[in-house]
Parts: sequence; structure tokens; C-alpha cells
Amino acid sequence: MNRVAAIASRLTPTGDLCAPKIFCRSEPARDGARLITATLLTLLTSCLFTIHASAAEPQLKIQAHLQPAEGAMVGGLLELQVDVLTDTWFTSAATLPELKLDGALVTPPDGQAQHLNQTIDGQSFSGLRYSYLITPNVARSFNIPPLTVSATPGQATTALSAQSQPLQFSATQPPGFNPGETPLVASGLRFSQRLINSATPLKTGDSITRQLTLQADGALAMALPVPPFAAVTGLSQYVKTPQVTRLDDGRGNVLGGQRIDTVSYRIDTAGTYTLPAIAVKWWDVTTRQTRTAQVPAVTFEAVANSAYKPVFSISEDLQQLGRNNQHISTRWLLWLALLAVCIGVGYWLRPALLRTRRQWQARKHARQLAWEQSADFAWQQINPQLQARPAQLSALYLWLRRSRRGLRLVNAGPRLQGLLRGLYGRQPAAQETLVQLRQSLTTLHRQAEQQQAKPPAALRPLNPVDEKECP
Repeated sequence: MNRVAAIASRLTPTGDLCAPKIFCRSEPARDGARLITATLLTLLTSCLFTIHASAAEPQLKIQAHLQPAEGAMVGGLLELQVDVLTDTWFTSAATLPELKLDGALVTPPDGQAQHLNQTIDGQSFSGLRYSYLITPNVARSFNIPPLTVSATPGQATTALSAQSQPLQFSATQPPGFNPGETPLVASGLRFSQRLINSATPLKTGDSITRQLTLQADGALAMALPVPPFAAVTGLSQYVKTPQVTRLDDGRGNVLGGQRIDTVSYRIDTAGTYTLPAIAVKWWDVTTRQTRTAQVPAVTFEAVANSAYKPVFSISEDLQQLGRNNQHISTRWLLWLALLAVCIGVGYWLRPALLRTRRQWQARKHARQLAWEQSADFAWQQINPQLQARPAQLSALYLWLRRSRRGLRLVNAGPRLQGLLRGLYGRQPAAQETLVQLRQSLTTLHRQAEQQQAKPPAALRPLNPVDEKECP
């Protein structure tokens, strides 16, 4: 209130004279402030209630009904319409469950839906209508369980789920059809054929193609019957894969189904042939009576063709295969089996064989090294060195050292000593001296063999005069 008084004193030219008036009216000003505060609180509460009402979770409703509701027939078409409704809008497409009925063919929705606007309990709802197409195959009652549908309406924090009510219908057999026979139920049917000749006139080796087109209004394409193609003697029959499509109005509404069957006949022999007529029995829901659609028989003639040669004949090929059946000899089978076993054993033993080969090579190399370091190897090198010009005695010294039997050159006699003087003296050694040396070496080698034949002494001699020269 002091701030109010200050503002009033500034606005009044004679602030001092008016000051008492302000103090006199302080209580009414306080009541006015309280009134303004109460008014603001009321407006704020009203706004909060309005915001809370607008922020409430949206509603999701599911409705299901059959079309037609009664009079279902075996082979006929029923439409299960599922309406997905909300009081706001949808941010994405609804998720529909899979529907399976024992004894009926069910086609799920193809993703296309019809837009709806309804008023339920005075409240406006909008949504989409999805359709399941049902064709009963047996005459009995069918129970459709509740369908759980999930969707995300606008202003919803999470996806919402709701269920439809359960439904039930009964299918009856149309008149004129036997029990267990699946009839074709339609509101209209068109059955036509087309013939295509590979040549004119027809000859052996040519072909004729028969194409049948069946269109049914108010029926599923998968429920259309398969036309019977009878075999004709003299013609080879080749049935192609049928073309099954749905008929719609371009806006997602199913009008019926179409089936195109094609068969080709190859002419194997000349003559006159007749392709029989084909009939389709169906129930007309419009006139409620049994009707028959038929394509006429086809008769044609083929002349002989001398240049024609059959591409193949299954019966002849089988007979030829039986005549040319070659038997494999049991002996060859045994040899092949033995070879396979040997290959397998060799592959299994390959690591061990490689290891054995490496060990054998190592032992061979060790034996070779031992032989090259033996006295016998040195003895074999003496004769070639004596025949050399000039003669050499390094092998002789090597043999004496490796013998380790206490042999000395003095034991070879005066011939060897004379040879040494001839080799290392001023006068060259004569050929006769070399011959004498060989004889002396033979004597020395014999002495070495005698030394080797003696058993080794248990103890070494105390005075080894044989190993050490005395002065």
C-alpha cells in the first residue's frame, strides 16, 4: 500500500494536501485487491480444468460385422468388416491380427481401407474399415473370436489396443451339389477359351495351345475350380502354371476373381483329334439356382510331316535305358574300394611316414659322418695319395692316428723308413720304392687288424711304451 500511496502522490499536484485522503481509503483498496486476486484464481482454475480436459487420452473403438449377415453358403464369399475408430485421428496404420478358421479360406486385408465417420453416444468418431474375405469350404457353424487391434491415435502417449466382439455364422451346401463337393458360388460367371496354332495347316511336330479364362463375380480367385484337361492319344500334353488374379474396381473393393489356365498339345502322329468340351457348374446367388458354363469341344486335323523327328519319347527312352543297362564288375568295385582304402590309410599315415623318413635321413647322414671320420676311410685314401705326383702321406698319418692301436712307422720296417727318406730327402723316390712302401703298408695294416682282433685290456698299461716314444 505504501507503493500505491507513493504513486498517487506523484500523480496529484498537491501531494501533501491529498495524503490524508489516501489514508482514509486504505481499507476499500485492500478489499479491491482481494477481489482481483479471487477473480484471477477463478480464471486460472478454469483454464487448468480446460487444459486437463483437452489433454485426456483419446478413445479407440473396434467394431466388427459380417456382410452379408445371414445366408452364407459353401463356396460363397463373406466379408468380415472391422472398423477402427477414434475421437481424434490416427498417426499410423492400425495393426490387425491374423485370422484362421478351420474349414474356411481367409484372405487378410491388403492394406487398403475405407474412411469412416460415425457418431457414437453423441460423440463424433472417425476411422478406417478393413475387410477380411472368407470362403467356407464345409457346411457347418463358424465362430470368429474377438480380434485385438492396436493403433496410435493423435495426442496419445502410447499405442492403444481394443477388441472386437465375437461373431458367429453358419454355411450351408447349395442345392444341386453333393456333400463334400466344393461348389462355386458367384453372382455372375464368364467362361471362354482361345486357341493358338503354331502353324497352318497343322503337321506332326506342331502344337496347338488351348487357353481357358474363368471370371466369377463375388468369388475369391483362389476358390475358382481347376478345369479338367483330358489326355488325348497321339498328343503330348504340357500344362502351364495358371494365372490367378483378383478383380477389383481400382479403389480397393474386390469384385471377384479370375483364373487363366493354359495347356499345349504337341502333335506326335498325323490324324484327326478332338479336345473335349469343358463345363463348370456353379451356384447363381442372384437367381438362386444351379447353372453350368461350358466351352465347346475343339476338333482339328494334322497331316504327316516327313521331316519331323520326335524330340524325345519317354517310353522309348525307358526301354532303351533298360536295354543298355551296363553292370559294373564286382572285381573292379573291389579294386576301387581297395584303392580308396589305401589312399585313406596313406593320407592318415602321411605324418608318421614323413617323420620316419626324416629320422632315416638323419641316421644315414650320421653314418656317413662316422664313416668319414673312421680309420678305414683314411686307409682307402692312402693308395690314391701314393700314386699322386709327388706322393703324399697325410692319409697315412691320419690312419695311424685314427687306428689308436699304438702303431708307429718304425714298426713298418726299413722299407718305409727308406721311403720316407726318399720322399723328404734330397734324392727323389723311385717307383720301386713306392712299390716297397705299399708292401710295408700292407704289413702295417695286417698288424693293425691283429691289434683289433685282440680283446681290449681291462686296465691301461702303467708304462705305455707303445703310445709314447722313449728317448
